[in-house]
Amino acid sequence: MPVTRILGIDPGSRVTGYGIIDSEGNRLIHVAHGTLVLDETEQADKLRRIFTELSELLAEHIPHEVAIEKVFMHRNPDSALKLGQARGVAIAACAVADRSIHEYSANQIKQALVGRGHAAKPQIQHMVKVLLNLREAPVADAADALAVAVCHAHTRSSLQQIPGTKSARAGRIS
Repeated sequence: MPVTRILGIDPGSRVTGYGIIDSEGNRLIHVAHGTLVLDETEQADKLRRIFTELSELLAEHIPHEVAIEKVFMHRNPDSALKLGQARGVAIAACAVADRSIHEYSANQIKQALVGRGHAAKPQIQHMVKVLLNLREAPVADAADALAVAVCHAHTRSSLQQIPGTKSARAGRIS
């Protein structure tokens, strides 16, 4: 079975998490993870940095597919707008690199990792640690990004077992 490299992204206007895994059937292998801590004062500078650093990650690790968390509505419209901009720039960086992009809601990601859609962050961090055989749990934003990648790997694997299905089409951004 061929190895598929997946980049998971947890977009944020203050911290953007990323996680890279290799998926070979049911086997998941941790490649890298981290966060982009966006301490710039201007929003345009933050967005430029997200685009630049994700572009560099894409060039360095050459993922086959990208999975990104969907935006959920914040109570604060300004925060939702900034999050949407960060997500849009992340998607643009992946699109420029000509990668297949798939999106998942927070509940879908939690369901795939923990078995229920309303898991707490520490549960996600623990499951990422266990599923990827890590020595310690990653920080929350990196764990969330790895969780997005794991969710996509599970969804992709399940869909490939259905006759007539060649790839993970569910959640794909067209």
